[in-house]
Amino acid sequence: MKNTIKKVLPRVSQVLGFVAVSAGLLGLGQAASAQTISSNSTGTNNGFYYSFWTDKPGSASLTLGSGGNYSTTWSNTGNFTAGKGWSTGGRKVVNFSGNFNGGNNGYLAVYGWTKNPLIEYYIVENYGSWTPPGGTSLGTFTSDGGTYNIYKMHRDNAPCITGNSCSFDQFWSVRTSKRSSGSVTTGNHFDAWKAKGMNMGSTWDYMIMETEGYQSSGSSNITVSEGSSSGGGSSSSASGGSKTVVVRAKGSAGGESITLKVNGTAVQTWTLSTTMTNYTATTSLSGGTLVEYTNDSGSRDVQVDYISVNGSVRQSEAQSYNTGVYQNGACGGGNGLSEWMHCNGAIGYGNI
Repeated sequence: MKNTIKKVLPRVSQVLGFVAVSAGLLGLGQAASAQTISSNSTGTNNGFYYSFWTDKPGSASLTLGSGGNYSTTWSNTGNFTAGKGWSTGGRKVVNFSGNFNGGNNGYLAVYGWTKNPLIEYYIVENYGSWTPPGGTSLGTFTSDGGTYNIYKMHRDNAPCITGNSCSFDQFWSVRTSKRSSGSVTTGNHFDAWKAKGMNMGSTWDYMIMETEGYQSSGSSNITVSEGSSSGGGSSSSASGGSKTVVVRAKGSAGGESITLKVNGTAVQTWTLSTTMTNYTATTSLSGGTLVEYTNDSGSRDVQVDYISVNGSVRQSEAQSYNTGVYQNGACGGGNGLSEWMHCNGAIGYGNI
């Protein structure tokens, strides 16, 4: 149904011209948060990169708010995309919140490009009455508490970030349960795509939390920010390989250390925050898999929501091996079946 048409943007000249007129020549001293844009442009606003593109000027607009906030309206537009984010994309935790009305064909997504090869990508969190992109799902995986369908599409002779007649692939993750607030761990999607043979380019271009509309009407008011790293921590020589393991965990105090082990070998170690976060590692090892808690002290405790292996989720509360949970007056003194580790110990998740 929808063919995404993108996007040769007159990047610097229009933005600098607009700023010079509004701030310099007019001398209004108006804050950047008051800018409303309805012609194609990119730039920086309150520390965030922004992008606005439309093939039907005047029927869509982007208003730049404070910090990472922006709002959009569009009415019977052809195709438009707008949002705030970063001039360089990559593995990030993208936090977003707000309101979204996608009409019959609009969506809210982490959106960006890579080069070498040229790839346009979408991680769609909310959408209107039509579900993008209209292709056949290549499979599903779980990330950030939801299930996503994976799609791969191809465009020929289409505008892109490098020219007006480009050939490129589009990579899509489309969440099955719509939401207008939450966090997106982009690395989980890149890893899931890679497992399907869908490899990102070697050079990252911009990444935004976009609102997009196509032959529709709607509106949004969204605030975006960057969360804690999804891939931080130290890795061992056992990391790297075809198996992507995501550990979703948090600490009660912050500073708790956990290690993913496969067949007794440490794959990666992370230091936890107090926010539930997805931590990602890859490995080629096979065998029994543990998440081990190693620095219990004072008020520290660890909660592991689940692990996933190439998108297949294993819930912690379904595992009988847990030597870190405090039960029946002792660490590991019960039948497990808990997300918590109150003591140094480990939760076992079976073989991978």
